[in-house]
Amino acid sequence: MNPIQSFLRSYDGAAVTHNLFAHLIVQGVIITVILSVLSQFAGVVIGLVLYFMRRARFQPIRWVANAYIWFFRGTPLLVQILFVYLAMPYLSLARPLRAADVFTSLGFTGIYTDSFVAGLLAFSLNEGAYMAEIVRAGIDSIDPGQMEAAKTLGMTYWLGMRRIVLPQAMRVILPPLGNEFNSMLKTTSLVSVISLYDLLGAAEAIGSPQFRTLELLTVACLWYLLLTTLWTFVQSALERRFSASSRDPGAGKVNWSRFVLPDRLFRASPGVGVGNLTR
Repeated sequence: MNPIQSFLRSYDGAAVTHNLFAHLIVQGVIITVILSVLSQFAGVVIGLVLYFMRRARFQPIRWVANAYIWFFRGTPLLVQILFVYLAMPYLSLARPLRAADVFTSLGFTGIYTDSFVAGLLAFSLNEGAYMAEIVRAGIDSIDPGQMEAAKTLGMTYWLGMRRIVLPQAMRVILPPLGNEFNSMLKTTSLVSVISLYDLLGAAEAIGSPQFRTLELLTVACLWYLLLTTLWTFVQSALERRFSASSRDPGAGKVNWSRFVLPDRLFRASPGVGVGNLTR
C-alpha cells in the first residue's frame, strides 16, 4: 500500500462533515470575526494617530511614532502576543479580567477574557504600525493644493482633512486596508497559543482527543476560506463605491451649497475655485 492509499484509508471524511457546524467550531468562527473586526478598527485608529504624530512639529513626538512603528514592524507578531499575555499579570490586569468572565456569561465555552484582551491588544498594536504606512501613502498621494484650497475657503486643517483629503485618500487606502483585514482573519489563529478558542483553537480542542487533528484542521481551512471569500466580495463592493467618483466626475464633488462663502475669498484668489477641490 503506497502512502497516498494509506492516507486516504486513515482520513475520516465523516469527521469533517460531522464537526463542520459543531458548537465549538461555530463559536470559534464568531470569536475570530469579532477579534478581527475590533483589531482592524483599532489598528486604523492607531495608524491615523501615528500619521499625525509623524507630521508633528515637536520632534520628540515624531521620534515616539517612528520608534513605535520600528518596534512593531521589526518583531514577530507571535512574540508580541506572548509578551502582552505574559506581561498582563505583572500589570495586575489578568486576574480582574479573568474574574470578569464576560464570555462565559454570554454562553461561550473556553473563552477567557484575559486571553481575548491580550490578543486584541497585540493585534491592534501590531496592525497600527502597518496602517500608519498605509495611511501615509494614501494621504500623501493627494495633491497638497487640495488642503491649500480648503484653507482658502476658511476651513481649519482638521476640517479640510476630514472633508476634503481623507475622502479622496480612501480610494488609495481601501485596497491595502482590505488586504490587511483579509490577512487579519487568518492571523487571529495565533491566539490559539494563549489558550483562546478561536477557530483554530476550537479545531485543535475537538481534534486532539479524537485523534482526528487533520480532519478538524480541514474544517478550520474550510471556514477560513469561506470568511476570506465573503470578505473579498465586500471589499470589491467597497472599492467600487469609493472609486465611483473617478468614473463619474460629479460623484465625488463636495456639496458646497451648505456653506456661506464670502465673495472676497474668490476675489482675493481668482485662480482658486470649487472646481479645484476635486481631482
